[in-house]
Amino acid sequence: MNERIKELAVQAGNYAYNMNPEQDSYGRAANPRKFQQDRDTKFAELIVRECARVAKLTEADDGDDYKSGRQWAGIDLLKHFGVDE
Repeated sequence: MNERIKELAVQAGNYAYNMNPEQDSYGRAANPRKFQQDRDTKFAELIVRECARVAKLTEADDGDDYKSGRQWAGIDLLKHFGVDE
């Protein structure tokens, strides 16, 4: 698995732990369904953000239509998936 994907998975897990601090007697999330939903939703959001970030990367804005199109592609990705910029 790609290292960046692993980092995003860890971030999503940390987010879910913060959103679900209650634990059962075994130290697991007291509401595992909500924990999994929060983790999976955040993981998807982080992947979309990463894809949009990469799409928007440009070396310099020299009026190149190709580069401008990449920036719009990144913005369109965020809008398509309902992720705030």
